[in-house]
Amino acid sequence: MPCFLLLCFLVTPALSIHMEFIESHSEFSCEPIRLRMCQDLPYNTTFMPNLLNHYDQQTAALAMEPFHPMVNLVCSPDLRMFLCALYAPVCTTYGRVSMPCRSLCLRAKDECHKLMEIFGLSWPDDMECSRFPDCDEPYPRQEDLQTGSEPTDQSSMTVQRDYGFWCPRELKVDPDLGYTFMGKKDCSAPCPSMFFSQQELTFTRYFIGVISIVCLSATLFTFLTFLIDVTRFRYPERPIIFYAVCYVMVSLVFFLGFLLEDRVACNAVSPAQFRASTITQGSHNKACTLFFMVLYFFTMAGSVWWVILTITWFLAAVPKWGSEAIEKKALLFHAVAWGLPGALTVTLLALNKIEGDGISGVCFIGIYDIEALRWFVLAPLCLNVAVGVSLLLVGIVALNRVRMEIPLEKENQTKLVKFMIRMGVFSVLYLVPLLTVIGCYIYEHTYRGIWETTWMDENCRRYHIPCPYKVEETSRPAVVVFLIKYLMMLVVGIPSVFWVGSKKTCFEWASFLHGRRRKDSGVNESRQVLQEQPDFAQSLLREPNTPIIRKSRGTSTQKSPRTAHIYRSKASSVHSKASYHGSLRRTRDDRSDSMVYRGTEKNSFHGSMPRLNHPLSTHTAENDGTSA
Repeated sequence: MPCFLLLCFLVTPALSIHMEFIESHSEFSCEPIRLRMCQDLPYNTTFMPNLLNHYDQQTAALAMEPFHPMVNLVCSPDLRMFLCALYAPVCTTYGRVSMPCRSLCLRAKDECHKLMEIFGLSWPDDMECSRFPDCDEPYPRQEDLQTGSEPTDQSSMTVQRDYGFWCPRELKVDPDLGYTFMGKKDCSAPCPSMFFSQQELTFTRYFIGVISIVCLSATLFTFLTFLIDVTRFRYPERPIIFYAVCYVMVSLVFFLGFLLEDRVACNAVSPAQFRASTITQGSHNKACTLFFMVLYFFTMAGSVWWVILTITWFLAAVPKWGSEAIEKKALLFHAVAWGLPGALTVTLLALNKIEGDGISGVCFIGIYDIEALRWFVLAPLCLNVAVGVSLLLVGIVALNRVRMEIPLEKENQTKLVKFMIRMGVFSVLYLVPLLTVIGCYIYEHTYRGIWETTWMDENCRRYHIPCPYKVEETSRPAVVVFLIKYLMMLVVGIPSVFWVGSKKTCFEWASFLHGRRRKDSGVNESRQVLQEQPDFAQSLLREPNTPIIRKSRGTSTQKSPRTAHIYRSKASSVHSKASYHGSLRRTRDDRSDSMVYRGTEKNSFHGSMPRLNHPLSTHTAENDGTSA
C-alpha cells in the first residue's frame, strides 16, 4: 500500500493535470477548461481569475499539485468537484459568481483529513469551509448551466472588467524582503529597465560614465586648489568649497555605478525558482544601501550648501558683515548643512525606501515610488531653490545700490561690478541645471502611471497576467529626458570650478608643482570689496561734500579695532605714500652713517609700526598692503 501511494504521488502530476496549451488573454472571457483533473464535468468552460485569485489556468494547475494524490486515491467523492469549483469555476453570466456550498466543503475535508495527514498536508486557510454559503445543493447549480457551456465570442459571455496589476511569477520576491512594485507587495520591477532597450541602456551608461569623470575632475580640482592655499577662500565664499566636496562624492558614486553595471542595483537571476533579474529594494543589499546613503546625503547637502552660500552673500551685502563675523557662524552652517541631509537619510533608511536604478547602476529613491520622489526629493530641492533665489536677489539689489553710492571710487566700483558678475554667472550656472533636474523629476512624476500602464499592456501576454481593460492613452518615456536628467545632476557640480578659475590659481598650481609655496596670500577681491563698502545707511544720509565713513570688520592685516572709523580720501592717500617713499629715499642716500646709527634707524622704523592704527595709516595699509 505505501508503494502504491508513492507511485501515485510521483506519476499524478504528469497524468492528472496535463495542460494541452496555455496562453494569456487580453480579455477575460469564458475559456475551455484545460485542466485534466476538471475534465468530464457538467460544465466545460471557466473564467479567470478564479475564486482563489489565480489569473490563468497554468497558475491554478501549479496550486492544485498538492491535492493530486488525494484525488487519485478518491479519499472523498466530493473532493474533485470541490477543487474544480474553486480552481476552475463554472462560467456564468457576466457579474455572477457561483460558489460551492459549505456542506460540499465539509464532506470533502472530513473524509480526506486523515489521508492529508499521511502526506504531511493541511487544509489551506483560503479553502476554509466557513467562507462558503450555508446551503446543500450540488455544484454546479441548474441555473449556472442555463447560459450554455460552449465558449462564444458574444459580448454577453465576455468578462469585461479591469483586474489591475498582477505580479508575474518571474517578478515575485521573498515576502520577508518587503518589496513593492506598482502597488503589489512581494514584487519588484524587472532589471535593468522596464522601459528601455539594451542598446539605449548601453549608450546611457557610457554617457553617465563620461559626465561623471568630467564632474569628478572639476570638483576635485576645486577642492585641491583650496587645499593648496586654505587662507585664500574665506567667508562669504567658503561654502563653495564644501559644495564642491559634496559633488566630488556624487560624481564618484555615479562613476562606480558605471563600473559595476547591474551588480549593485539588480538582484541576480534565479532559474531554479523561475525568477528573472529584478530591481533591488530596501536595505538588505549592503552595497546598494551604501550607494544610496552617499548619493542622497551629498546631493541634499550640496543643495543646502548653496543656500548657505546665498546666506553668507546676503550677510556680506545687506548688513555688511565682515569675513570674521560670518565665520563665527560657521559651526551653525555646518550643523545645518550636514544635519538636515543626515536626518532625511536616516528617515529613508527607517522607511526602507531605497531603490536600485537599473539605468545608472546606483541606488536612490523615487525611481518607482512616486510618494518618496515627491516628499524626499522634489520638496527639499524646491524649498532650497526658493530660499536661495530670494536671498540672492536681495543681495544683488543691495550691492547694486551700494555701487550707485560710490561713483567717485572707480577702482572699488570696478571690483564690485566684477564681483556681482561672478556671483550672477555662478548662480545661473548652478540654477539652470538644478531647475532642469527638478523639471525632469516632475515629468517622471506626472507620466509614471501612463508609462506603467503602457508597459503592462505590452507585456501582459509575455508574463501571463491580466491585460488592462481599457487603455485610453499610451506613452513611453523618451531616453533623451533621462539623459538630460543625469547630465544635469552631474553638471550642477561643475560651476564650482568657475569660481577658482583665474590667473592666481594658475600661479599657485605652478608654484606648488615646482615646490615653491607662497608664505602669504592676499585678500581676494570679492571679500575686499564687500568689506570696503560704505555703511549704506550713512551713505544715504551724508551730505554731498562729506567724506565717506567706513567701518573695519576686523579683516585687515593689521590689528586695528573692529569699530574704528576710517576717513579715506585720495589726497591723503597720495600724501601718505609720498611721505613714506621720501623717508625711504633719505635712508638710502645717507650712506656715511655708522652701523649704530643705521641700527637706530631700523629700530625707529619698526618701532613706528604700532602707530599704523592711525586712520590715515590704516587707509594706506589697506590700499597698499593687501597682498602682504
